[in-house]
Amino acid sequence: MKKIYNSLEKLSSVLLELRQKCPWDKKQTIESLRHLTIEEVYELSEAILSNDYDLIKEELGDILLHILFYSLISNENNKFSLVDVIDSQVEKLIKRHPHIYDDLDVKNINDVKKNWELIKLKENKNKTVLSGVPKSLPTLLKTYRVIEKVRGIGFDFESRIDCLEKVIEELNEFNNELNKNDKDKMNEEFGDLLFSIICYGQKLGINSVDSLDYTNKKFIKKFNKLEKNLHENKLTFSNVKPSYLKTLWSQIEN
Repeated sequence: MKKIYNSLEKLSSVLLELRQKCPWDKKQTIESLRHLTIEEVYELSEAILSNDYDLIKEELGDILLHILFYSLISNENNKFSLVDVIDSQVEKLIKRHPHIYDDLDVKNINDVKKNWELIKLKENKNKTVLSGVPKSLPTLLKTYRVIEKVRGIGFDFESRIDCLEKVIEELNEFNNELNKNDKDKMNEEFGDLLFSIICYGQKLGINSVDSLDYTNKKFIKKFNKLEKNLHENKLTFSNVKPSYLKTLWSQIEN
């Protein structure tokens, strides 16, 4: 632990010096760092998906720097310090783990998640279960978190079969509107279908966000190979038939 403290102190000292001497660091505010922090989190996400631990280490360092930077700026404005950030997090973790730090009995991970959400509601009496989901989250991630939170307090399908039947029900409702060619209703029912699929994935223990990320990565890699093949044969998408592309696609390995 002493080594961690020393490293953290060294990083804090470097940042403090940069804040005092570097024109760019001097200029930064909470607001100006926001979009950079979002970018760093996405870069960490990509590193995790690539299973690149050297890159994960680097991106975690960047995020740690941002945490220190926010704390330093806030301390300058007499709002809070890094010590306040750490202490409040320690207090939160202890309070939300009464099965470890108190005498609450839990049987499984679902009990832990349910109790976590209930404690959060008690801490924030004027908030609802879903008020903690940031409005600015990407839509797919927001849907995943909405479903995860309501499932966490027990609002869930009783079985996988029930959940699958809901997916089938939503697919049938979408097809009904498709046959009527009602664009507004089709859009609404398609959203319901996607929501039910994400819910089914959670019921199976599948993270839909990660699944789609991996599929995007796989598709892009395969499409790049297809594009390279066309280029090598002096072909373009505009001068080949869809049937040719379909055949070529089936021949390319993932």
